Amino acid sequence: MNAAVDYLIEMANPETGLIGFKDDYHYTYGHGFSMLFLSQVYGEEEDAIRREQLKKVLTKAVEFSALAQTSRGGWGYVSAKDQPNFDEGSTCITQVQGLRACRNAGISVPGEVIESAKKYIRDCTTPDGGVQYSIRGGGPRAPITAAAVAAMFNAGDYESDDISKMLKYCERNIDKSRSGGQFFGHWHYAHYYYAQVKYRLGDDVWDTYFDDVSKTILDSQSAGGSWKEGHIGEVYTTAINATILQIDNGYLPIYQR
Repeated sequence: MNAAVDYLIEMANPETGLIGFKDDYHYTYGHGFSMLFLSQVYGEEEDAIRREQLKKVLTKAVEFSALAQTSRGGWGYVSAKDQPNFDEGSTCITQVQGLRACRNAGISVPGEVIESAKKYIRDCTTPDGGVQYSIRGGGPRAPITAAAVAAMFNAGDYESDDISKMLKYCERNIDKSRSGGQFFGHWHYAHYYYAQVKYRLGDDVWDTYFDDVSKTILDSQSAGGSWKEGHIGEVYTTAINATILQIDNGYLPIYQR
């Protein structure tokens, strides 16, 4: 863990705040998940010197995310300065989760950045509750909708009309598709976020969901311990499934109720 933290600290640009490679054309993903990971470490770190290192990295990382946000409140694969007027739902979700995790850990996050992101998600929501791939269109997608609900929960919105519509959309398009172990496109991405949503909705909802989804996941594990479904790769799939299976333990603050 210490070696991984050292690596990400070294990868943080002290001038811009970006955690990652500038020539990586999807660098907002790595930046967002780095904020998520390091903020959880920061919250548990007892060494004063290491805490100060992490505070500096996370403070600059938040500054980078704020400047990378588009004028409509979303994020693209890269900073809005590097690719103006491009946004994409999944990168927006990653940034919101990372920023909320930083805020929970005590790092200052401008309120207007979060409010703008919430507006972006609302603007991407169709009348039936599905969230589009982008504010520019692309049609509603169940995985993005599940991620959007998780992001809105992280941003403090639990009971708005938009949330109610999104949840009903997920129930129609995710819950019913899960029965019998049936997989659909980006199934693991969808349930990585949907599991967080279900957990926060309380035991009555969570217990039924987790009994079902955990059985589906465990039944599909390979003899070597990995999961091989999907088109992205077994490391990604295995990491996501392992995350879903441990949410019930409530170890990490970002996944707690």
